[in-house]
Amino acid sequence: MITRTPRRALPAAVAALATAALLAGCTSGGGTAAAPSASPDAAAVATPSAAPTPTPKPTGAADPALKAFYGQQLAWGPCQKDPQNEEDVSALQCATLKVPLNYAAPEVGTLDVAVVRNPATKPDQRIGSLLINPGGPGGSGVGMVTYDPKGFDGPVHDRYDIVGFDPRGTAGTSPLNCLDDRTRDDWLTTDQPAADHGKQLADACQAKYAQLLPFVSTRNSARDMDVLRGALGDQKLSYLGLSYGTYLGSLYAEEFPDKVGRLVLDGATSASTSLVQHNIEQQGGFERALKAFAADCVTKDACSLGKDPEQAAQKLAAFLDGLKDKPLKTEKGRTLTSSAAWTGVLSRLYGGEKAWTGLRNSIGWAMVRGKGDYLLDLADGYNGRDKDGKYRPSADAYTAIHCADGATDAPAGEQLQAALTDLAAKAPLVSKHDPMAALFDPDCRIWPAASTERPHAVKNTAAAPIVVVGTTGDPATPYAWAEKLTAELGNAVLVTREGEGHTGYGASKCVRASVDAFLLDGTVPAAGIRCPTD
Repeated sequence: MITRTPRRALPAAVAALATAALLAGCTSGGGTAAAPSASPDAAAVATPSAAPTPTPKPTGAADPALKAFYGQQLAWGPCQKDPQNEEDVSALQCATLKVPLNYAAPEVGTLDVAVVRNPATKPDQRIGSLLINPGGPGGSGVGMVTYDPKGFDGPVHDRYDIVGFDPRGTAGTSPLNCLDDRTRDDWLTTDQPAADHGKQLADACQAKYAQLLPFVSTRNSARDMDVLRGALGDQKLSYLGLSYGTYLGSLYAEEFPDKVGRLVLDGATSASTSLVQHNIEQQGGFERALKAFAADCVTKDACSLGKDPEQAAQKLAAFLDGLKDKPLKTEKGRTLTSSAAWTGVLSRLYGGEKAWTGLRNSIGWAMVRGKGDYLLDLADGYNGRDKDGKYRPSADAYTAIHCADGATDAPAGEQLQAALTDLAAKAPLVSKHDPMAALFDPDCRIWPAASTERPHAVKNTAAAPIVVVGTTGDPATPYAWAEKLTAELGNAVLVTREGEGHTGYGASKCVRASVDAFLLDGTVPAAGIRCPTD
């Protein structure tokens, strides 16, 4: 999951698809080639209700109040060229989808959802649309398609329109940006976060987006996805969700079991785990990955962590923590703090072993030469900060969506101490910097928009099987989560990638072949299949 705290666990889709085959939208700058008709503030919502999102189950296309939404004709047109994107987007088509702000009262206002599609290259063999989500929450599906329009080239793109959309509060769909860039700069790099940062963020978001915040939940985005399915003319949903996108896909299956077609959930996360426990387990995943990197580093000549594999990770953590007292300057005059350095290091663990060489060099530049430029660049890349100090759209979607999803657990007293003890046991190195921020990430305890959502095992009654992909060395979504989600879904099969890094589809030809066969022909992977990393 993306985090926005000074001490972070990083985005669940960053570097998710490390090969040229796919590019995860969370690192693609969040830009969109679509020209969204919704403005980035509360004015984008037409006469919305400010009440908290109710939970009555909409009946989808069968609901007379939603008929017009499902029956709308998307006005496809050329996508606007993003000057920061060098890819040719001439083959892409962009549109906006009208959805109800509040599905319990669809008459009170609408949102415009940014959508992009890359049409099937063999239209005479076309199956339908493949919707994608790159993770987050906060990742841009439009950005994922736009920044790598050839990413799905091959049999899947031959027969599917590849369709990306921006969930509520992200990128081209009423993006949430509660803080100015300078404040965000300070918050993301400080080693001394103010005790009231959480309240300041909540107040700023409430001031700008009070009418929108109650309605940015994942469940509402799942409902939007079904409206999009209907507007695209697909009888069933075919979907590839990465990381947080697996949660979105799971809730879709819960809401619309009769519309589940071919769903693939890669880098799984479970809806039944509380946010605090989720954070503890995720921090443990990064701890394990950090140690794996450090143990590999000491076998290389250009490693600044020494030669002892038992001490290498501790040496790296001590250096990073030591930047609190002795930060490093960069050539551009900025400062590499401990917080920023940790962000830069952990961000590269998403890419697995292919990213370790670059990380090793960046660490050496800081530890040996005393220069923090490369680690700060890595942190900026993760944070979505450009060279001019501007941040990508929907910088606060992570917090708002989590809070709308009911991340309200707030252990105190003995329960809090037990959680901190568990965290220290599972992740003593990566959590030492700021354990409270690691536990409450994001901090929804004082969030202004109440939510009725609670952790629960997804009720899946879909007749169609679902494919789950898990990676044994995944730092952001530990493999145990994939096993757990597969069991919770019931009618699901697990494809396992053995190796380091986040998600499997872009890192293993074996995984990709299994998933492609399922998407193209409905061939369910064999139970227990295990794939190597390329």
